[in-house]
Parts: sequence; structure tokens; C-alpha cells
Amino acid sequence: MNHTEHYHDWLRDAHAMEKQAESMLESMVNRIDNYPDLRARIEQHVTETKHQITVLEEILERNDISRSVLKDSMSKMAAFGQSIGGMFPSDEIVKGAIGGYVFEQFEIACYTSLLTAAEKAGDTASIPAIEAILAQERDMADWMIKHLPQTTGQFLLRSDANGVEAKK
Repeated sequence: MNHTEHYHDWLRDAHAMEKQAESMLESMVNRIDNYPDLRARIEQHVTETKHQITVLEEILERNDISRSVLKDSMSKMAAFGQSIGGMFPSDEIVKGAIGGYVFEQFEIACYTSLLTAAEKAGDTASIPAIEAILAQERDMADWMIKHLPQTTGQFLLRSDANGVEAKK
């Protein structure tokens, strides 16, 4: 594979990753009942993620790259599996917040590599869009880690109270 082929493959991966993120975030936000700050920030990131998918589709189209339906489908199935797995633990909100932060870091790493690949492949027109997506992912990761103590503390308080649901 040459630089351009790697870049195109990684763009398809990024699209599949964002489709997975969209599924995971929507599932998570629909299950959050008692943590309004976290719910609001995830709702905001769902909107950002949907826009990121559109931007990536524009980049794919501009570069005449077919999307991988298989990768998109597999990502959606993986996201569904993760959302089902998160329904049962008594501490699902904390595990979900930690998992969300980890996923954001994964996205940051992917977009950091994708920027270099775009440059090496000569797709300078896409660099500002990729940088904008990367900034959104960094903002979300920063928010998640900054608010993890608050989410954890709220969970612990709720878990100590009789008759109060803490997990979501």
C-alpha cells in the first residue's frame, strides 16, 4: 500500500469509528436519568459526532473513496454489544463515563495519525476539517476527565441512599 491507499483506508476507518461512536453515545444518553450535566454534554457530542460523520462523508466523496458498508455494520454491532453490556452493572454510569473517556482518547489518536496521512497523501483540503474534528474530540475528552470525579461522587452518594437508583 502507498501513502494514499493507507490514508483512504484510515478515512474509511474514521467513518466507521464515528458511526460506532454515534450508536454508543445515543445508547448511553438514552439511559442516563440522574446525571443531567453528563447527559447534556453527551447530547452535545452526539450532535458533533453526526456533523463529523457528514464531514468525513464529504472528504470520502471528494477523494472518490467508497465507504466500507462492512466496517460500518461491524462498528454498529460492536456499539450495540457495548451498550447492552453496560446495562447490567450496578455502576454503569461510572463505567460508561470511564469508557467514554477511553474512546475519546482512541479517537484523538486516530485523528492525529489521519492528519499526518492527509498531509503525506497530499489532501491538504481536508486538513482543516480533520483538525476541527480532532479539536472536538479533545474538548470532549477534557470534559469527561474533568467531570469524572463529579460523576463518581454523585454515583457514590446515590448508591448510599436507600431506594435511590444510582447506576444511570
